[in-house]
Amino acid sequence: MLTYNSFASPMLTDYYQLTMAYSYWRNKIHDKPAVFDLFFRENPFLGEFAIFAGLEEVLSFLERYRFEDEHIDYLCSKMNIRDEDFFKWLAGVDASKVRLYAIDEGTISFPNIPLIRVEGPLAVCQLLESPLLNLVNFPSLVATNASRFRIAAGREKRLIEFGLRRAQGIDGAVSASRYSYIGGFESTSNVLAGMLFGIPVAGTHAHSYVQAFKGPGDISNPMICGPDGRQSNLLEISMEIRKELNFENTNLGELSAFVAYALSYPDSFLALVDTYDTLRSGIPNFLCVALALIKLGFKPIGIRIDSGDLAHLSKTARKMFVDTSLFYEIDLSFLKIVASNNINEEVLYSLNSQGHQIDIFGIGTHLVTCQAQPALGGVYKLVEADGQPRIKISQDLGKVTIPGRKDVYRIYGREGYPVLDLMVLTGDAPPEKGEKVMCRHPFNEIKRAVVVPERVEPLTRLYWDGRRVKEKRSCHEIREFVLKQLSGMRSDHLRALNPTPYKISVTRNLYGFIHDLWAAEAPVTELG
Repeated sequence: MLTYNSFASPMLTDYYQLTMAYSYWRNKIHDKPAVFDLFFRENPFLGEFAIFAGLEEVLSFLERYRFEDEHIDYLCSKMNIRDEDFFKWLAGVDASKVRLYAIDEGTISFPNIPLIRVEGPLAVCQLLESPLLNLVNFPSLVATNASRFRIAAGREKRLIEFGLRRAQGIDGAVSASRYSYIGGFESTSNVLAGMLFGIPVAGTHAHSYVQAFKGPGDISNPMICGPDGRQSNLLEISMEIRKELNFENTNLGELSAFVAYALSYPDSFLALVDTYDTLRSGIPNFLCVALALIKLGFKPIGIRIDSGDLAHLSKTARKMFVDTSLFYEIDLSFLKIVASNNINEEVLYSLNSQGHQIDIFGIGTHLVTCQAQPALGGVYKLVEADGQPRIKISQDLGKVTIPGRKDVYRIYGREGYPVLDLMVLTGDAPPEKGEKVMCRHPFNEIKRAVVVPERVEPLTRLYWDGRRVKEKRSCHEIREFVLKQLSGMRSDHLRALNPTPYKISVTRNLYGFIHDLWAAEAPVTELG
């Protein structure tokens, strides 16, 4: 696992984190113990779940958390403060006194559940707010978006992330590649992400490649050595098949481009077929070259369609493959159809309803930019200071925080699916299998239920205690965990349209704890 971005330093923070840290330090409360929760308030994409991602990068960030001399020099020149001893303190700051609890990266998660709990000196924990949110918000959003594409496409389809050229900058591109893979995609076109994280890379050629060939004269050497060691003229064989199939009106430059590409990649030939005319030129030209390769002992992959009516074109392409199979009495069922062209969730569901014949989807813009929702909205809130619980009150119930140190448990029902997540004050007895537990909505008194767990899964785990205490997990391990999580949830919680709400609850004791503190902290209104 690599943390690829050199910008991920203590300076990746908002200025007000530093101004608060100075004031804490000046008032001599900077070392008082504090607890912060990192969570999100609403599910993204009008859905009912999110995929928690970014934890491995958070831990790598903590391992290197230290202000360098150049950082201190810059801050000295920008912060207008009276006591410059603050900078000496800042130069010694690290994460050695921090404890970090989290749910496992890749866990299906829900609003108000602490994804991360940070404990440690008040000023240090405060300084971690902005970078931790940055390292979690976008990764979780992209991983969630990718998982929704995975659900829409179906588990049997392959998904390739194609978003490099449309992503928001270098970091947006590399992050999107990494977390799209974690969210359920098989590969990426982004070579840098492939090198950094071991993600499989994939790609074919562009329309410009096809346009670059005018005719057979642009092929310098049409000879190819087959698996049997014999030399054959691939262009000549392709032209013969073109005549046999009565495809002689196709674009000859396109056919030449396909022959040239097949000569370069005879074992992985996949052609982009919509440069001139998909049905009257692209697919016929592909078939000529593909059949020539098969005749010589190679196995081509298939075609990519990047424009037009994808459902109609894919079904017609499949029929052309079948017709050609019957004509030559060979099996062409292995040929794959790849589709791209501004695909989003709605397009995938529409294609499904039309009975498309696409095997692989290349998805870019809507995936990596999260066009359906550009931000997750994760927050980082103080829930305990100097051993005392703290609460943020608001007339908007959605912004009232749940105070205190909390652990999260996932409760499973008789059918084997999760039925709710339960927050328990740290130190209170956890729920037990087979024992009734009263589960309450954190803020709505009448929303409550008694649950008898069939299984109880603790979600909150210690990941950092001045140092990393759990082994690193690769992108591949996290991805497999995400797919396992998705297969273990009820489908109605995951569906795109009107998903069933998933219950987030607190224990009876935590409910009373919240409302007692709320009453104590809220000012009393005077009427009259």
